[in-house]
Amino acid sequence: MRIAMVLGPGFTALDVVGPYEVLRIMPGVDVRFVSNETGPVLTDSGVLTLGATHTFADTPSPDLVLVPGMPLQTSITEELVDWLRRVHPGTSWTTSVCGGSVFLAMAGILAGRPATSHWIALPLLANYGAEPRPDERIVHSGKIVTSAGVSAGIDLALWLAGEVQGREWAEAVQLMIEYDPRPPFDSGHMSKASQPVRDLAMAEMARLYPQPVAR
Repeated sequence: MRIAMVLGPGFTALDVVGPYEVLRIMPGVDVRFVSNETGPVLTDSGVLTLGATHTFADTPSPDLVLVPGMPLQTSITEELVDWLRRVHPGTSWTTSVCGGSVFLAMAGILAGRPATSHWIALPLLANYGAEPRPDERIVHSGKIVTSAGVSAGIDLALWLAGEVQGREWAEAVQLMIEYDPRPPFDSGHMSKASQPVRDLAMAEMARLYPQPVAR
């Protein structure tokens, strides 16, 4: 199985690295980090980089595509959307983490379909014709699978592993990476956070991401 994980300027590292740590373990996989050109790609922190190993042109027929959250308008946006339109008909799975679903929607892949994203990007999904599911962490519609923000990518990858390799194998991977979340707080969804926490989160998002971002 050829897995193409998209890297674009300003992407969120955990959107990619979390799923990578699950999916890379599957037998017979060829994981590629794809972008418009090979080489280092800077994450949203402005400090950390990951390396694109292949270009979109090098990867015309991936079996699984994963798109992370990143700024809406970057040097790869147009090429990414065009590539998604080309490769989606031949994929076994077309997936996204966080605001990556907005790029799927921009490509027309989510038209009339249920999907989720980071809470800040849910209105954008509706603008591009998708049907937002704000209360769901993973939404699958046929071979299209979208997940909520950032940390939800690990859940997405485990779900995919279960579909491809079976539940027992996916549970073994969960044990291998010791994914047993026990957060010290319970404010990980809009429905659980207090209004002061919501306001602070919105302010911090505006500070960290002053430009339009699909997160």
